[in-house]
Amino acid sequence: MTKNIAWEYYRSLLAVLTHGSLSAAARALGITQPTVGRHVAALEQELGVALFTRSQQGLLPTEVALALRPHAQAMAHTASLMERAAGSAGQGVAGVVRISASEVVGVEVLPPILARLRERHPALVVELVLSNQVQDLLRREADIAVRMVPPRQERLVMRKVGVIEVGLFAHRDYLARHGEPQHTEDLASHALIGYDLPSPLVRGIAGAWQALSRERFSLCCDSDLAQMALICAGAGIGGCQVLLAAREPALQRVLPDAFTLPLETWVTMHEDLRSSLGCRAAFDALVEGLQDYTA
Repeated sequence: MTKNIAWEYYRSLLAVLTHGSLSAAARALGITQPTVGRHVAALEQELGVALFTRSQQGLLPTEVALALRPHAQAMAHTASLMERAAGSAGQGVAGVVRISASEVVGVEVLPPILARLRERHPALVVELVLSNQVQDLLRREADIAVRMVPPRQERLVMRKVGVIEVGLFAHRDYLARHGEPQHTEDLASHALIGYDLPSPLVRGIAGAWQALSRERFSLCCDSDLAQMALICAGAGIGGCQVLLAAREPALQRVLPDAFTLPLETWVTMHEDLRSSLGCRAAFDALVEGLQDYTA
């Protein structure tokens, strides 16, 4: 028989999992620590399982608690959607929409698109999450995502908006000091700028780019913005979007025939959000703006 377990029990569980302790969870939820403790204890009693064990390091989640986490996250997001729908009823395009994008796209490409979106819909609040990790839309880590890899999850609304090409670039001052490489082998004598930890996108790269492995880099950073700043400062040779490099007259492309990486660009949204006027407006604005950018 299905039990009618109160939602606030799961909300307290998620808060403890997220923040690591009863006191931190209580602060995040705006309730007292004993209340959070009672919620967790009541949930354990209802489910008939232990959710946490106590240790010198504090509360440690059990396997059951970790298994419940994605479902509690989905419940939290659904509750948030209900609040948005109630709050924006009769107000047209309003509420909150959470958009995920890579650092470079979020900083260099999206601001004018989001500015136009807000001019058209001033009651809409946009939360912009910049991360080079792929946010999980099914777990509601974001409402809409701009991705540089084709989506593989089901239950997503998706639109391919174009292709963004990445090439190797260096500042002309760097090339004046060190010479321009004419062949791939010439890169061995140059300062290369690249990642520290490989992302899913990096692991999927084939062709000549595979020669630019982690041990070849003289400057390593997982921030694309920092890599771009290093290139513009004349620190070495690194990957950059061709369209963005065109904005910097001092940047010069090197080895264009050997190093070209066309990245399919997608705007994706969970299908459950199609009924949200705010999410639909943001989705359409991103598609239109990114199509213009990649054209």
